[in-house]
Amino acid sequence: NTYVTNVNAALAKHPEIGEDLEKLLADVESIPADIRQAVINNGGGHLNHALFWELMTAEETAPSAELAADIDATFGSFEDFQAAFTTAATTRFGSGWAWLVVNKEGKLEVVSTANQDTPISE
Repeated sequence: NTYVTNVNAALAKHPEIGEDLEKLLADVESIPADIRQAVINNGGGHLNHALFWELMTAEETAPSAELAADIDATFGSFEDFQAAFTTAATTRFGSGWAWLVVNKEGKLEVVSTANQDTPISE
């Protein structure tokens, strides 16, 4: 709730930029300088945690056939993907996130972001 409260307070200072966090974080230079870091920190924190909680489940799940094939093609095997993901997560100094993303070339990639930064911004 703190992330939402803080990002809303920042966005209220510049209603002309709207409230679409994904759009704003995809182009952080479009965010006015006086609220940019607050939107990155709090908007990113909200989006990151919302996705995390959406994906958490007590049920064991498996990737779709298409994703599994892409993981195998990119990393060699699901186990090799897990190792790459674990390395990205455990080698991040301080707080941060590990992500499986589709990069600008349309390929899977494991990345790590610091603090509440989101891969949407990269």
